[in-house]
Amino acid sequence: MQDWPCATWVEQLSSALPDIQVQVLAEVDSSNSHLMRGARAGDLRPQLLVALAQTAGRGRMGRSWLSRPGDALTFSLGLALQLGDWSGLSLAVGLSVAQSLHPQIQLKWPNDLWWHQRKLAGILIETANVGAQRYLVIGVGINLKERDAHGLSTPPAWLQEALPGIDGVQALSRVLGPLVQTLQRFDREGFAPFKAGFASRDALSGCHVSLSDGTQGVARGVDESGALLVHTSAGVQAIASSEVSVRPHP
Repeated sequence: MQDWPCATWVEQLSSALPDIQVQVLAEVDSSNSHLMRGARAGDLRPQLLVALAQTAGRGRMGRSWLSRPGDALTFSLGLALQLGDWSGLSLAVGLSVAQSLHPQIQLKWPNDLWWHQRKLAGILIETANVGAQRYLVIGVGINLKERDAHGLSTPPAWLQEALPGIDGVQALSRVLGPLVQTLQRFDREGFAPFKAGFASRDALSGCHVSLSDGTQGVARGVDESGALLVHTSAGVQAIASSEVSVRPHP
């Protein structure tokens, strides 16, 4: 098994997250579910969990995200935050990951990373209320190698297309520190400082899109809260991430 430098990551992150726990598990149902179960049982320490394989991984809207050892980097980061406004958090997380990996990676609202119009990575954010605390779990799944495209309308992308030879340890080492810094800045300042960065990588801007409720229009970026702006026949609508699934419409 590849050598995952847990002690090194603990040392690197301890100044920002003093009590952080780091685990690498050979197999888990879902890295997000694992941390959520711990939080609901009262373990609210900062935690990083890397899953070498997931048997019941989840994406947005209940979609499955399965991974085998070496094919993908799948990890979850959990910590207690007292955010007043969570709007736009998935966009800020996606921006952080994209900036850490490659200048040509784009962002597809609200939680996907794209490489040349194909999905490279996904983000799933969940929260648990435990007493007066709110625990945040951020799950990230990044394709490292070419994966089975069976049943997919568009084959996925993989990170080794952009960065030949990169492995999970190297990818996580790039992503981890900036991601923690992003979360702490978002905790202080919200989505506003990330809006311009998101716009520079917005894969949908100017594209015709179709919403899950049948509405069609042209994507016009995001507003100050991270809501998608769609110019429709009825005018500009602001779409929250929980309301729709968005796909480019030819």
